[in-house]
Amino acid sequence: MDNQKYLKKVIIDKVSGNEAVEFDDVTIEESRLNLYLNGEKAISMMCIPIDQDAHAIGFLMSENVISNIDDVEELTLSEDGLRVDIKAKINEGSLENLYTEKTLVSGCGGGVTGNVEGNVEIPFNQVSFQVKPETISTEVKKFYEESELYKLTGCVHKAMIYLLDGTTVTSEDIGRHNAIDKVVGKCKLKGLDTTKSVLFVSGRLSSEMVTKAVMHKVPIIVSRTAPTYLGVQTAHKHGVTLIGFARGKRMNLYTHQGRIDV
Repeated sequence: MDNQKYLKKVIIDKVSGNEAVEFDDVTIEESRLNLYLNGEKAISMMCIPIDQDAHAIGFLMSENVISNIDDVEELTLSEDGLRVDIKAKINEGSLENLYTEKTLVSGCGGGVTGNVEGNVEIPFNQVSFQVKPETISTEVKKFYEESELYKLTGCVHKAMIYLLDGTTVTSEDIGRHNAIDKVVGKCKLKGLDTTKSVLFVSGRLSSEMVTKAVMHKVPIIVSRTAPTYLGVQTAHKHGVTLIGFARGKRMNLYTHQGRIDV
């Protein structure tokens, strides 16, 4: 991927002590993505113009508007990359709920969800498998070492799906929630099964980040930072293994620890 095209040059003053030096710097491009569903505009989302088709699929599935990738009949992306049109079988109640019960979430980028209030009933995740702690540690290290856009700009978040066969899928965006929707959307479009997978995310594990994992039926979510109390409660309620402060060989297991082979 040519990430250079998403960078915008700016001239700044770098201050050290009492001295300022003019410096050429780069920032990330931020665009408005318009999502149309069955011919009607559904929502607009601010994001990096990468993986827009996956973003749309992941978002709609995380909101239960689309239940299964097989329900998507047609997906088109405009030439400028700022509009996604989807023709699909949808859950009208979930779409209406997104409009009437939307909550401005704490994830950066001003994300909106209709699921924070518990309007969608999801079965308890009973998927049984184990991952070794050293696997988590190894993948966390790789996760941060390979964050190219973050290294270039310092202003993006990343999400990664790790499958048990060692396959990884990644996405980056200005919003943590966008990054999750994108990476899961990419998996769905590729036909990958994420029901036995690990989701690695940058940033705190707040309730809406955990809810994304719940809605996408991902059983383990990992971050090197902390969860919120509501994030822990949400994971406990829905059968998600929540891991925070994953740094080096150390990590904190908050819920459903049985999936970690210790």
